[in-house]
Amino acid sequence: MTARKLIIAIDGPVGSGKSTLARRVAALMGYTYIDTGAMYRSVALKAQRRGVALEASGELASLASETRIDLRQQNPAAEGPQQVLLDGEDVTALIRSPEVAQAASRVAMVAGVRKVLVAEQRRAGESGGVVMEGRDIGSVVFPDAQLKIFLTASPEIRAQRRWREHQQKGDAIDLARTLEEVHERDQRDRERASSPLVRAKDAVVVDSTAMEAEEVARLVVLLANRLAHGQAS
Repeated sequence: MTARKLIIAIDGPVGSGKSTLARRVAALMGYTYIDTGAMYRSVALKAQRRGVALEASGELASLASETRIDLRQQNPAAEGPQQVLLDGEDVTALIRSPEVAQAASRVAMVAGVRKVLVAEQRRAGESGGVVMEGRDIGSVVFPDAQLKIFLTASPEIRAQRRWREHQQKGDAIDLARTLEEVHERDQRDRERASSPLVRAKDAVVVDSTAMEAEEVARLVVLLANRLAHGQAS
């Protein structure tokens, strides 16, 4: 019997490797990868362009409701970043700046913004066959997801990963400052009133501190395949 198409939810703190893992798992399983972080970054970028203060929760919620965000994977088997269209404009590279990343973490604290984007995320993944990553996928967006992964790593390793990403893109950013930002993001994510970062009770915790990305991906695919075939039998 054909294996059931699962909803795979991957949560975890900044720099834990969620995006890399989600892209690889989606490619290995032939699933659709959905980068929820890109959605919050897009709203943050639009807010910056419009001059909307990050403290103006009402304006940010209204901005989110009138924004169209399209995520496109040019090749379903590819593991590269998705193309992100903000109201029809390709902002794939623009939303990856450190400034937008910091703004996005504050935008994500706004309950009205999360309400709008969570509804979009549920519509995108409700039919299954998706790998969705973020900070509240297993706890809020898809609490009934068949497989939930909580991916973590030490703050120092997460900071190094973020720093290397910025170095590869040519961003001038200090490793010590990156570690500070990781700690700041962790605190905001844990303490925000709307959908704080928490591990779902039935999530599988994977610590990637001493693991290669491919090891983590193969582990998750193994778990997913067992579950999918078990459900289908």
